[in-house]
Amino acid sequence: MRIVCEENLNKKLLDLYHQLRSEHGTLKWWPADTPFEVALGAILTQATAWRNVVKAIDNLKAADTFTPEQIHAISQDELEQLLHPSGYFRMKAKKVRAFVKHIVQRPMQEMFKQDVPELREELLSIYGVGPETADSIILYAAEKPSFVVDTYTYRLLSRLGWVEGNFHYARLRALFMDNLPHDVNLFNEYHALIVRHGARVCQKTPECQACGLQSVCDYFSN
Repeated sequence: MRIVCEENLNKKLLDLYHQLRSEHGTLKWWPADTPFEVALGAILTQATAWRNVVKAIDNLKAADTFTPEQIHAISQDELEQLLHPSGYFRMKAKKVRAFVKHIVQRPMQEMFKQDVPELREELLSIYGVGPETADSIILYAAEKPSFVVDTYTYRLLSRLGWVEGNFHYARLRALFMDNLPHDVNLFNEYHALIVRHGARVCQKTPECQACGLQSVCDYFSN
């Protein structure tokens, strides 16, 4: 992946943020009550719609199995059944079990005392936690500035004409990390806005006529 527009990236990124916020409003993402629920959601949302994650989380709550210790104590079969709505439930049960095993031994509040690079390295060492999941946990659960990117981010920036080539997580994340102030609220809202725009407007088949970014979008111009 190559960054096509390298000049004034700080201004361009901030302008894009304000344009998206003007279009979609304030989102206040992530919908969860505790840091653990954020982390659990970040794992379960891999390769599925958020509504399916909510169903799985509701199952855990209804079964009174919603602390790391409680999840760690139940059988693999029980956990798979509770997580069934989230899709790929056998694999996700293994990932959730690996995560809760880690934080039973090393509580999240202890992990979160670390700076972003060290915390990110520890999270990435846990089975089932990839870069996007790790950054989601850091940003939304630990409330530390680590920008989250995803396929929505890549699709938007490629259509705007800012990047080209194959999706590359680290390079795309660096574009934001290197050119924006490391502000948790900004990162939080920016990522949420990109997801909202990608899900509702800049879809695989884009709804260009409904988009407020027409004037700055190469895809629309061409």
